[in-house]
Amino acid sequence: MRLGLISLGCDKNTVDSERMLAELVGHGAERTGVEEAEVILVNTCGFIDAAKEESIETILEAERLKREGACRSVVAVGCMVERYREEMEASLPEVDLLLGLRDLDRLVPELRERGLLQGPAPAGGAHPGERIPVAARHVRYLKVSEGCSHACAFCAIPLWRGKHRSFELERIVTEAQRLEAQGAVEVNLVAQDLAHWGREQRDGTDIATLVEALLRETSIPWFRLLYIYSAGLREPLVELMASETRLLSYIDMPIQHASDTVLHRMRRPERAATLRSKVARLREAIPELTLRTTVLVGFPGETDAEFRELVDFLDEVPFDRLGAFAFSPQEGTRAADMEESFVPAEVARDRLEEVLEVQRAVSRERLAAEVGRERVAVVDAPAAPDEPTLELLYDDPPGAAHLGRIESQADDVDGVTVLVGGNGLAPGSLVRVEIQRAADFDLAGRVREVVRRASERGRAAPSAAAQPGRGLPVLGLDSAWGR
Repeated sequence: MRLGLISLGCDKNTVDSERMLAELVGHGAERTGVEEAEVILVNTCGFIDAAKEESIETILEAERLKREGACRSVVAVGCMVERYREEMEASLPEVDLLLGLRDLDRLVPELRERGLLQGPAPAGGAHPGERIPVAARHVRYLKVSEGCSHACAFCAIPLWRGKHRSFELERIVTEAQRLEAQGAVEVNLVAQDLAHWGREQRDGTDIATLVEALLRETSIPWFRLLYIYSAGLREPLVELMASETRLLSYIDMPIQHASDTVLHRMRRPERAATLRSKVARLREAIPELTLRTTVLVGFPGETDAEFRELVDFLDEVPFDRLGAFAFSPQEGTRAADMEESFVPAEVARDRLEEVLEVQRAVSRERLAAEVGRERVAVVDAPAAPDEPTLELLYDDPPGAAHLGRIESQADDVDGVTVLVGGNGLAPGSLVRVEIQRAADFDLAGRVREVVRRASERGRAAPSAAAQPGRGLPVLGLDSAWGR
């Protein structure tokens, strides 16, 4: 069976996709591009309306390939199916198999029953941590828990994925070691809220305990923390980040808003004063900290004055990176029942654009301050001659360059650094770069030294292996998944 995989939505979805891919390949599937695939597997996202639209459009394109190409079967799985299976069965009859999050263990048996998967079962069964990368091998995501126990009024994720459950420390460490063996140079820890990891044990075990174990039991150069509520940023973790160079000084801390009344309606635990104090303490404690956040505008009942509180807060307490999205009601959430106070869509769009423009100015100023400094960067890929970033940063684009990221740039959401010089660098190499130019969201510089060369196992996976689809073509949306 030739298999084409399309993974949509958040980084946690990417992890799920890699596990499915490993299981299917273990049972005889052959990875290929979607144009040549006999089975197209779409791992859907349903977090917000734009994500649902992208999932549907992707499924419709897969159906076209089924009608006109080599595809024999279209399979849709994941979050959107979990939530909207009945509607999808009625409106998408050409989809051959729909499996929600709770049904993924049926994927292999269902494909076998249809005569699509014919390889033998792996001896001893598949290891639960086995994964095959869907994109680059050198930058990977490590999911440490499942579900969410927060009760944010706008978010349906607990309805799909259930209450928070921490994975066992030994399992996570073993999985990290497997990622390292596959060539991982940067591992991003992800969960709905990293701060909740380990709390079920009620013995002091927390996310700092896990990070210490990962640092001790692997040699992975970069660990990054994504999606952690401010309340979980406690002293042991802060001290570890301040002292351990392999734990990047980067925190993704979604605040969603800065008006106390809006935060109350959102059922968020933070308030503006505590957020202001937390940011100040973090910046004081962690040298050269990069702070990323996410905000939501147009929440039901948001007044002009409340929106101005958010903008004023972002001016006063600027974040290095920011993603923003406009409210869209999700069935089953408390906010969906606030229809009488919905903010008009055009007003929400205007507010979104204003927040993004505020952040553009902040980003431009902060990146301009990088010019003249030396930073360590990871090489992600050779730069194509028509790469738009080259045109932004150079009057005459260089003939040979790579795209990479310095430590303060997270994969897929924070812009890139154009790396000039160092011809032939493999993806996953670490280099020292002198920053020479800056744009609104991107940097460019000249490679001065190769700090760590990537081995063959660290090279990017072939592009035909999968069609990863993290993020949407709307500014700021990709950073909002899973909050």
